[in-house]
Amino acid sequence: MEKTEQSCPCGSGRDYSQCCGPIHDGIAKAETAEQLMRARYCAYVMKKVPFLGESMGEASRAEFDAQAAAGWCDAAVWHRLEIVSTDKGGKDDSEGTVEFRAAYTAGGRFCDHHEKAVFARENGEWKFIDGEFVKDVPFKREKDRVGRNDPCPCGSGKKYKKCCGA
Repeated sequence: MEKTEQSCPCGSGRDYSQCCGPIHDGIAKAETAEQLMRARYCAYVMKKVPFLGESMGEASRAEFDAQAAAGWCDAAVWHRLEIVSTDKGGKDDSEGTVEFRAAYTAGGRFCDHHEKAVFARENGEWKFIDGEFVKDVPFKREKDRVGRNDPCPCGSGKKYKKCCGA
């Protein structure tokens, strides 16, 4: 039987066996905070719950609920991962942050999980330390909205609803 390549769910565009797979299998270590973030997302998609616990920092690992994580993996249909930004977290750094968005559907509801995750090296390996939800900034109009019964801003003298708003 011929082996088929599988695109990695982390969105890198690489084959799983050349991307997150070796990290999940313990063959390779994440070289950057972003690489560990991608491997953690991929672990949720592929239901690799033990990796999720192993990739956490020592203090965070004590709070890890493998059963709850497995439930979330099973309940969610994962759509995509978007790395919004990174701060530090490179090969020569000891800490870093990765802001990301993970889109999934759970319980028939679409979710856009937007988080800023903190990573640090422990014993030379990148570990997930903590995360904080990012609240999206609401859209604000620069100009006041024209009401239906306001004079039309084009200067015609008509009400907006009878002129440009028609």
